[in-house]
Amino acid sequence: MVVTPQLALRVAILGGIALVLFAVIFFRLWYLQVLSGDQYLAEANDNRVREVKVEAPRGRIVDRNGTVLVDNRTALVVQVLPERLPDDPVRRKRMTTRLARVLSRDPAALRRKIRRDSRSLPFSPVTLKTDVGLTTVLFLQENQSRFPGVEVERVFLRKYPHREVGAHLFGQIGEVTEDQLDKPRYSGVALGDRVGQSGVELQYDRYLRGRNGASRIQVDARGLPKGELSVRDPRPGKRLRLSIDFDVQKAGQAALEGYGLPGAFVAMDPRSGEVIGLGSNPSYDPNVFAKGVSPSVYKRLQDPDNGAPLANRATQGLYPTGSTFKLITAVAGLESGLLSPATVLFDGGSLTVGGVTFKNAGNVSHGAVALPRALQVSSDVYFYRVGLMADQKGGDIIQKWAGRLGLGRGTGIDLPGEGAGLVPTPEWRNRLFRRKLTDRPWTPGDNINLAVGQGDLQANPLQMALAYSAVANGGRIVTPHIGMRVEDSSGRILQQIEPAARRRLNLSSSTRTAIMQGLRAAANDAGGTSTPVFEGFPITVAGKTGTAERGAQGDQSWYVAAAPFDDPRVVVATTIERGGFGAEAAAPAARRILAAYFGIKGKKAIGTAGEAPD
Repeated sequence: MVVTPQLALRVAILGGIALVLFAVIFFRLWYLQVLSGDQYLAEANDNRVREVKVEAPRGRIVDRNGTVLVDNRTALVVQVLPERLPDDPVRRKRMTTRLARVLSRDPAALRRKIRRDSRSLPFSPVTLKTDVGLTTVLFLQENQSRFPGVEVERVFLRKYPHREVGAHLFGQIGEVTEDQLDKPRYSGVALGDRVGQSGVELQYDRYLRGRNGASRIQVDARGLPKGELSVRDPRPGKRLRLSIDFDVQKAGQAALEGYGLPGAFVAMDPRSGEVIGLGSNPSYDPNVFAKGVSPSVYKRLQDPDNGAPLANRATQGLYPTGSTFKLITAVAGLESGLLSPATVLFDGGSLTVGGVTFKNAGNVSHGAVALPRALQVSSDVYFYRVGLMADQKGGDIIQKWAGRLGLGRGTGIDLPGEGAGLVPTPEWRNRLFRRKLTDRPWTPGDNINLAVGQGDLQANPLQMALAYSAVANGGRIVTPHIGMRVEDSSGRILQQIEPAARRRLNLSSSTRTAIMQGLRAAANDAGGTSTPVFEGFPITVAGKTGTAERGAQGDQSWYVAAAPFDDPRVVVATTIERGGFGAEAAAPAARRILAAYFGIKGKKAIGTAGEAPD
């Protein structure tokens, strides 16, 4: 065979190309085997090892006496390991459809959840249903071959043994959201973990949450387990002790439920700010949130026509307070020099200003009265006159003292979502008028209405308890708080929970004495608005009724009390929507709460409802 120059050139070119290709392959293999060998060996080993999360139980929540308020229980959950599902799309779809039917789930939604969670946490099991019944579990186990990759595991769920009692304190837990995962406070939390979403479960989540453990298992090329390599035990969450007294909490909620109307109560130590009881009616059973709540149930719990059970009226209610506000008007009048405890104003039953007549409740007249007597009989006209005097002097006297006493702002309580409310001012209304958001500017009548807790005022029971506490304790604005301390499982104190620093008001002793004497007379002396309610009560109470007009919604019943009168250890604020006069509903409810606090039982605890107006 004759090799022509052209053929030789072609062979040389092909040989060169082959040599270059073999060189590239050689150097690539050398790079993978020699330079990167250790890296790929480690990755290969990692592919043979799976880490399975072992959930940590959340810490218990107990009351001040150690009564368990929130506990844990074990439950069965159905999970699926995505890597063990059938590879064939048709077989996979058939299997997930069968599984959805067994779990009473929508097949499309179940498949979306598997795809979403497996992308977020590869090789981790995806929880499809929590708190599964034993019948379902047995069926899945007996038909394991028809449900490859499906497993049943035990997990911890929250347990609220007292059901509706304290629900608005505890809040709920739920799966962490993607937005929450970006926040520093959720460091170490993974998608699928359950965290506090409201109430003290949210506020103290970092203590209650604990730290998950993990089980490292070896798997084969198909992802099937071959053996356990190591186990890191979970660390349970810490125990949280609250300042709540369960007996007071239960009595307060029972007192509200007895009227079958929406309402709220707060019981607080005026010296420290410790919240002894706080509740809202209607309540709800937080156990429904333990395993996830359906959209329809959640909507029902928010529905105003159903009483909006999720709303915490004690911290989020926006109400006029009626005559319970007169304590604030009295403080403003005395501390600003508008009047003294001995100043006598005439109550002829009505006051006409600018062509508008403001009347006493029940159209009664009390004649010449000084401040203590005005509080005792709840003279509207007396406080109308103080409101008019304050408006004429200018400077928003009542509004400024309302703010100093805690209205129109958050109290700082360790419960998320409290409302600030509103103390109306001339500037506020005039600004709305300029923007055409109201029909008129500020008038003296607005200040007259504010002086008796009417008009545009919006406040909640916690704010009123705070204001009365400031007078009861001599001028200290405490920070209401529910958390007392963090403990280990044996009750050993790990951390004391300290509330924010207190504010101090320059409240004169004469102001406190005059107001407290008036409140004592209102609950104990003849003609007092709540004297019939506290007849026979063994503790001397200082308290004030309130009846707030709310138009077509009906009058709202209020009562705020401090006891014992000579050295108050507890302040109780109650309000009941559509409850009528303060002495008809709110005051009897307050008596029951006070009785629980002081350990009074039987007829002395219940008493009889009063007949006095306002």
